[in-house]
Amino acid sequence: MSAIPVKLVVLVGSVRQGSYNAAVARALGQLAPPGMSLEILPSVAGYPIYDADLQAVGFPEVVTRTADAIRAADGLVIVTPEYNYSVPGGLKNAIDWLSRLSPQPLAAKPILIQSASMGVFGGARAQYHLRQILVFLNGQVMNTPEAMVGAAHTKVNANGQLTDALTRDFLAKQLRHFHTFVRRCAAGATIPD
Repeated sequence: MSAIPVKLVVLVGSVRQGSYNAAVARALGQLAPPGMSLEILPSVAGYPIYDADLQAVGFPEVVTRTADAIRAADGLVIVTPEYNYSVPGGLKNAIDWLSRLSPQPLAAKPILIQSASMGVFGGARAQYHLRQILVFLNGQVMNTPEAMVGAAHTKVNANGQLTDALTRDFLAKQLRHFHTFVRRCAAGATIPD
């Protein structure tokens, strides 16, 4: 089944230059099963703060370009840190913009969530809040296996590369599961946890 092509796009919730989450996102292409391709979407730093008055003038180009890429993809991967027990403001802002478009690009889209953090929980609380947001947008989030990379500073080297073998192996396993999840969503199958 892994030979069936699956195109994913990746939204990174961090804007920091040395982001551990960006390091995870960059590693995914190397860890993907055969037939899976990944493209990193524009940075959430490029979105203006959501404003209905600005929307009335017209959607910013970064919003429409990102929405088009998500619609054209078979699935979306969101890789995010945790800020104050929740999702970063920049990521929430990007989702707020995307949610205003019609057709809504996240509706019925297979979505995979990953997080990395210096803490031991690896961004778990951000993931749970993000899942709540995506329920309202009717995103089809894969429940398990979950990927929460704790102590990320010990797993990414000074060059911004994810080097920890166990983490890389686990993320590769999660991507294989997501490949199956995406294909089953496309076929209209009921997805077991």
